[in-house]
Amino acid sequence: MTAGAGRRGVDADAAAAERRGLEEAERVELTVDAVAPGGHCVARFDGQVVFVRHALPGERVVAEVTELHRGFARADAVEILDAAPDRVEPPCPYAKPGRCGGCDLQHVAPQAQLDWKTAVVREQLTRLGGLTEAEIDGLGVRVEALPGGSLGWRSRVRYAVDAAGRAGLLKHRSHEVVPIDRCLIAHPAIQELPVLAASGARWPDADAVETVASTGGDVSVVAIAEGVPTPVSGPAVVREVAAGRDWSLPASGFWQVHPAAADTLVAAVLDLLDPQPGESAWDLYGGAGLFAAALASRVGDARVTLVESSEQGVSAARENLADLPRVEVVAARVETALARRRVTGPVDLVVLDPPRSGAGAPVVRDVVAARPRAVAYVACDPAAFARDVRTFTGLGWRLAALRGFDLFPMTQHVELVGLLLPPPSR
Repeated sequence: MTAGAGRRGVDADAAAAERRGLEEAERVELTVDAVAPGGHCVARFDGQVVFVRHALPGERVVAEVTELHRGFARADAVEILDAAPDRVEPPCPYAKPGRCGGCDLQHVAPQAQLDWKTAVVREQLTRLGGLTEAEIDGLGVRVEALPGGSLGWRSRVRYAVDAAGRAGLLKHRSHEVVPIDRCLIAHPAIQELPVLAASGARWPDADAVETVASTGGDVSVVAIAEGVPTPVSGPAVVREVAAGRDWSLPASGFWQVHPAAADTLVAAVLDLLDPQPGESAWDLYGGAGLFAAALASRVGDARVTLVESSEQGVSAARENLADLPRVEVVAARVETALARRRVTGPVDLVVLDPPRSGAGAPVVRDVVAARPRAVAYVACDPAAFARDVRTFTGLGWRLAALRGFDLFPMTQHVELVGLLLPPPSR
């Protein structure tokens, strides 16, 4: 882009703001409409779209503008003029405008949080996935709560560290650290750790502090400096229990943050795929091998191939699956492994558990080319999932079943497990 083009873009933004009469930090009265991805609701000011946090559909609020963009603005609801029936008082004093950005929905009643997330999933499947309302109705889409309630569930918490060495959490869409005395969604054992500024703790040499309370009963603290983890207290390798097995992995390694998440997702994948003895399987983006182990328990002597790019994940998978000789662990990026035929078809079953960005069209095309009987897609982002569903359907496949789980209460995040099937003629 030329400097002139950039200048024209800035001028256009300024002109649009002038037409709207909106300025950063300005307060305006808004009537809030439907929920939107990202923990926002949609409102309009003089026809301009405003994404409002800390609000609920149907409310009349005073909102403070936090960002101006071409075509839309962002704002926080700072005063509620007419409250929705599903509004509750946030249990955490930091879950307010301008403070901690970790929780998006503490002002929303528990059942309404599930309804909120269900509405977002439906909207993304329609807008990005190309499904009709009738098709989505046929899936019976809804988001289910996990056991344990909305507080005290998060078994892994990464705290940021500010320039004064104080550990805290980040503001929404900001690198500013908010020092806190307690995080109420953190596991009780994490809440008791002397990590936060209120305990007098300081971390002058750390960029972040990771805390873990594993399902195996381990509690650990790891300091992170320039990406390098240093164990501070508790075991450096923690024990997790899931899918009828014990798992060992570094305290700073990846594992599901809700204690019930691993078993919930495994149960959903196995139920949807219904693996049979003798069926081969791929576990793509396999991590420490949770789904590979579950598949291996069902397919007997058939081969299960796990693909993972993270060095830490590969090491954990090879250690934890050493007793399963029919499981092969491939250290590679999934797209590279498929394109270079590091894993080869045909294959009967595929589990896709990609990062938040999704699998992407090249991976979907390569999976379809392998001609599996069924694909279970585990997704942590409805938008990326919907885009990949559209790629599948464009290749003749269909989304045959979909389950949603509230693995992240009080936040806008939701986990999905979808079953994708090839055309009946295959």
